[in-house]
Amino acid sequence: MKATRQKFKPVLNSKNIKIIIGLLVVLVLLLSFAILRDTDPLLTHKQANALFKQNKIQKLIVDGDYIRIQTGTKRYKIYKDAINKDAFFTKYPVEVIEDNTYMYDIFSLLILFGTLGFLYSLIKQNRVQQLKQIRASQKNAPETTYEPVQALTSHITFQDVAGIKDVKEELEEIIDFLKDPQKYRDLDIRLPKGVLLVGPPGVGKTLISKAVAGEAKVPFFYQSGASFVHIYVGMGAKRVSELFKKAKQMAPSIIFIDEIDAVGKSRGEFRNDEREATLNQLLTEMDGFEESSGVIVIGATNKIDVLDEALLRAGRFDRRIHISLPDLADRVKTLELYLAQKPNSVDIVHVARMTVGFNSAALDTLTNEAAIFAMREGRKEVETSDFEAVKEKVLLGKRKILSFTEKEREIQAVYQGAKAVIATWLDIDFEKIGIVNTLLVTQEHEILSRSQLINKIKFYLSGSIATKLHYSEQFTNANQDIQQAKELVRKVIYEYAMSENFIVTPQQEEALLRESVSEVTALLKTLEKGLNEISNYLLTHENITHDACKEILRELF
Repeated sequence: MKATRQKFKPVLNSKNIKIIIGLLVVLVLLLSFAILRDTDPLLTHKQANALFKQNKIQKLIVDGDYIRIQTGTKRYKIYKDAINKDAFFTKYPVEVIEDNTYMYDIFSLLILFGTLGFLYSLIKQNRVQQLKQIRASQKNAPETTYEPVQALTSHITFQDVAGIKDVKEELEEIIDFLKDPQKYRDLDIRLPKGVLLVGPPGVGKTLISKAVAGEAKVPFFYQSGASFVHIYVGMGAKRVSELFKKAKQMAPSIIFIDEIDAVGKSRGEFRNDEREATLNQLLTEMDGFEESSGVIVIGATNKIDVLDEALLRAGRFDRRIHISLPDLADRVKTLELYLAQKPNSVDIVHVARMTVGFNSAALDTLTNEAAIFAMREGRKEVETSDFEAVKEKVLLGKRKILSFTEKEREIQAVYQGAKAVIATWLDIDFEKIGIVNTLLVTQEHEILSRSQLINKIKFYLSGSIATKLHYSEQFTNANQDIQQAKELVRKVIYEYAMSENFIVTPQQEEALLRESVSEVTALLKTLEKGLNEISNYLLTHENITHDACKEILRELF
């Protein structure tokens, strides 16, 4: 890439200065004449490829920023960077336009302005020269920047990944399939083609995928989503094709695409033809190999909301595994793993309690910094005090809200406990609710009742109402849930027209919110004993499941 940039380094000689001065004078006139005379319809990347495949093109005409495509009876234009010029220029004859259609206008301008003719000839000559440079560089650059796809061997197993028990269980059958695919073929069992790991940064998505490959003892192909997005048209799609071809040859194998949102973003108004071509190739490849091929695609993202719907539909990434921040039990196991080779007298449970909101990567860094601090102090054993000494250093750059003081833990326990109580009482299904996260069960319902939506609104409001009742104060931790509640109210009133009157007003939004707040307040006062029990449970365990919450409420009421 460095060599390519040097080719386009601008040189400000007298010739270029004249061209710049001339452009400032004639740019508006030239553009207006060109726009008025240019009637060729503009093609998309897809339409141009269709003409290419159908062999309907007779010749290509390079005209500034456009390439004009001549068929039997018609002529079209397309932006020059929107097609694979190497492929088109190799297959069809190319003509560089001499601007004959604009000569009358140029001569008229020369008569009026005299010296502008000389400047225009310099502009034309410079444009042709730049076009030759672009064609030459794009012909050579992919070969110099291309790196071949290579398989890796992973020596990491699940013993090297602490916690995440639920995730391991989800992936066990994937590992078993990779070890013995014939057993599944004999029973005509179809396993998912793709597994999507969803979670915040630093929770170990890449490490988990390597552990799957290590457990199954299969080749591991690692690619970052960003590595597919090239400035050279067609290179991203080519790399995807070669990746899947290599994986099939070495099957059973695993393809891991980290930060898949870099290439799999939803196709919208801000289009990028190269990224779309790469995404289309990825979709095609995932459709093209059989479930029994022995190739499993694992993707990782922390932005599932921006992924294209086509990537998430059935038959591609069928299984989605959500990896949340580690809870108390997970942090204890993670710290035990990181301290296993370090001489220590650490109260691991105490350290786990003071690291609420830390991901696995942060715990690794914290453990290493504590060991360094002990060494600086001249000790050969890591102590609990070393973790306390370096905690603030590790927190720099992290969001402070994720590391709670004891008082903040109590507030958050009441807040999240209220959400657990209301969700259980109103039959809103959830996997677990913790001090730092809420994991509702995703249900793909096409039709929702007004009662279901109102219950969801009450759920989002419950935390702020509970803390206000308990502390006679309001707190900033309710921000996101309040926004969710307002959005649902807006949909109920405006989008779904579920109010009493079809002609709606903002007053109806306010009335629905006030009614929901009143009902939740009354309900939380009735269930106060249950809320206290569940809040204490969260302070001790940091997470509560739907079944555990239901059992506590059943015993009390």
